[in-house]
Amino acid sequence: MAEPMKVEVVSPEEVLYSGEATMVITRTLGGGEIAFQADHAPFLGALQENHTRVYQVGGEIEDIAVHGGFVEVGNNTVSILSDAAELGSMIDIERARRAKERAEERLRHEHDAEAISALARAHARLNAAGAGI
Repeated sequence: MAEPMKVEVVSPEEVLYSGEATMVITRTLGGGEIAFQADHAPFLGALQENHTRVYQVGGEIEDIAVHGGFVEVGNNTVSILSDAAELGSMIDIERARRAKERAEERLRHEHDAEAISALARAHARLNAAGAGI
């Protein structure tokens, strides 16, 4: 079994996840997906909206929709400080689908940053909830 590391996912409202994990996969701005395991080199990166996966020591996966923020890695600890984040198990899938449809409709008429961000948030939510895109 892989060596565990400490993981914390924190939003301004609450600590969403705190525990041990064997791996964390998240997505950085301009860098794509990145995986962290025990003894990873120190790292600091800005996050984009994404479906973050925390591979827990017992084999379960905690799916989290992360909406921006930062990831910091050092001393066998991964800290995700998010502007907003949601556990996949707590996401209202139908609400996320409606938000996706509204964003897609808006993008059919004009490409503005707010609609693009709304679509990215909806995708992150749906992926974290296991509903796919």
